[in-house]
Amino acid sequence: MAHSTETMDGPSMARQLAARFINLKFIEILMNRLIGMIVMAFSISVLVFLLIRLVPGDPVIEMLGSQAASEELAARLRGQLGLDKSLPEQYWNWITGVMHGDFGYSYGYQRPISDLVALNMPASIQLTASALFISVALGLLIGAWAAVARNRAPDTIGMGIAITFMSIPSFWLGLLFILLFAVQLQWFPVVGGTSLAGLVLPALTLGIGTMGFNARFVRSSLISTMGQNHVMTARAKGLSRPKVFFRHVMRNSMLPVLTVVGLQLGNLLSGTVVVETVFSRPGLGRLLVDAIMAKDYLTVQACVLIIALIYALSNLLVDLMYPILDPRIARR
Repeated sequence: MAHSTETMDGPSMARQLAARFINLKFIEILMNRLIGMIVMAFSISVLVFLLIRLVPGDPVIEMLGSQAASEELAARLRGQLGLDKSLPEQYWNWITGVMHGDFGYSYGYQRPISDLVALNMPASIQLTASALFISVALGLLIGAWAAVARNRAPDTIGMGIAITFMSIPSFWLGLLFILLFAVQLQWFPVVGGTSLAGLVLPALTLGIGTMGFNARFVRSSLISTMGQNHVMTARAKGLSRPKVFFRHVMRNSMLPVLTVVGLQLGNLLSGTVVVETVFSRPGLGRLLVDAIMAKDYLTVQACVLIIALIYALSNLLVDLMYPILDPRIARR
């Protein structure tokens, strides 16, 4: 009796086993990171909930202004806002609402916080994306220029530029840009808006401030790759310098840089707090500063939690892209 069996050669079976293992590894990484994000979000929510209440001042007094002398009115408003409850009760009411997508009501702006976030988030994303492009592009150019001319004048100049901009605080750099390009040269508006002209100076301030770190990391990554065996072999085969650099050096150096870019995304988003305030630009950072000044507890808690979650999500995406860009990582 003839049996029809489906045979599989060795390479095909190895590919299927490798694909299955990579999928399991991917799921394992995803689950670990998601659990870490949940723990991180809970910790930050508790921390910001407690810290904002240590800020001197009473939000009810801030809201009432000249009417704050009325104890009855203040007590009634405190009860409406839930500020008369114990801290555990206040936190539980807030966090359960957040888990259902409700960040609460801003008593400073007199509107739902979700509406405020939806109104200001696009401007912050626009600024962060523009600054990230400037930071990565200039960092790659200066870092590659310094690595190719290692220990020569371009290397010294490039790293000098990187260290200089790393050392300048973003608020001071922003003020210098306003003085030079907006007041003296009048190329751009003093107050940054959502237009393209109003975006240039804030994006340059935020991007150039982090460009130096990217340039230094790109330089060290490229120099490390240049000394590896496969690069020396490519040179020995007679390949041209540009072909060796772009095909063998640059491609193998970008994976570590990807991690830095993921971290920079979170840093840039948190940096919008200073830059948006300096340029009087709308955004999540400006909303956070105004909420702190107004003792608007729920708005501060929502802004900090959202920024932290975006930071964690950007790092999660980087971790998940690693096995895709370099399958060797998935097999470890």
